[in-house]
Amino acid sequence: MTTQHPNPGGALHGITVLDLGGEIANYCGRMFAQLGANVILVEPPGGSSYRAAPPLAQSTGESLRFAYDNCDKRSIEVNLGTPEGRETFTRLAKSADLLLDDRTQHDLEAQGFGYDELHTQFPNLTVTAITPFGLAGPYSNYVATDATCMAFGGMLWLGGYDDGAPVQAAGHQSFRAGSLFGAVASMAALVSENGGAGEVIDVSVQECVSLGLENAIQFYDLEGHNRRRHGGKQKQAGFGVFPCADGYVFLIAGGIGGNRFWGNFTEWMQDAGVPNAALLEEQRWWERSFVESDEGKDLFWEIFTQYSERHTKAELLEAAIKWNVPLSPVKTLAEVHESLQLLAREFFTEMRIGEALVDAPGAPYRLLGTPWQSGGHAPQVGQDSDVILSELGADATSVATAQGRGNYA
Repeated sequence: MTTQHPNPGGALHGITVLDLGGEIANYCGRMFAQLGANVILVEPPGGSSYRAAPPLAQSTGESLRFAYDNCDKRSIEVNLGTPEGRETFTRLAKSADLLLDDRTQHDLEAQGFGYDELHTQFPNLTVTAITPFGLAGPYSNYVATDATCMAFGGMLWLGGYDDGAPVQAAGHQSFRAGSLFGAVASMAALVSENGGAGEVIDVSVQECVSLGLENAIQFYDLEGHNRRRHGGKQKQAGFGVFPCADGYVFLIAGGIGGNRFWGNFTEWMQDAGVPNAALLEEQRWWERSFVESDEGKDLFWEIFTQYSERHTKAELLEAAIKWNVPLSPVKTLAEVHESLQLLAREFFTEMRIGEALVDAPGAPYRLLGTPWQSGGHAPQVGQDSDVILSELGADATSVATAQGRGNYA
């Protein structure tokens, strides 16, 4: 069985990508594959360790994360510890435009080469390293989990409740950020007018996480204030998560940047006949000291929840739109899957797990002329080795010899 590319007319058709990565960089390769690039997943004998990452499908034992991140790639097994494997890798690198990896410099050098050496040996190849801490600095050779990267980047400190330990966000968000920034930087290098010369792109996942801290660094730099996590509590009166009849909503009636909505919100509450809504007209709500105080937050909570707890998320959203007040339902995962907006845009695509088809998130962008497209399955270990080696010019004897060793190596 070989992988047939689902999108031969994609925007990146004609670009060849070698994906030597794992759980950090594989999503970057997925984005290239589903825009039409020929992405070759270069795996060690027996396959990538990422294939065992939980959660696993009950029916097949496949890693759902690996299956999603590696849709529409081709797989070849290469043992970089043997002369034959290194020769195969050399042929692959000479034919490729881009190489993706997420191993540290130390781990890569243990294979006999580093990122700079790759660039020297293959000057037309762009090499993108997406590693936990980048290729330089005292932590550059440290490995890390998603939680480690979130912690070192500062995001973990801001997640959770103020009276408890930090809480990690779901979904390996730091690795996703690294892959996204890596894809953007890689595309910039590929389209740059640089005489055909490749580049070495150094992406630090820690830095990608720190870029998402909003104004937390500025608060500390300018005011000496170390921002803390708030969980479901209000940051300021009228700014936070509130309960309703069927769940929760996020409201910005006031607080940071929200005072321009305060008049609309006050009219809404008074029109709805909410008890004590007239108190919202008092001047003290415009004083920072009051809206940041427990007294202000508690009073706002008392007024608004009398109304919110009697209405559903859908009813509150409809009313907020009418009154021009920023409010969002806090969607459950089931509600996201059933979202009319996402369904109208055909966001979800089918992914094959064994014999079953399951819904999975689709493209994070749309190209109208050369659309994103997915065939919906990841390759088996080394399933495309014969075809890829033949494309590289390996003769039948070489292929058979490699097969006889049990790996391409």
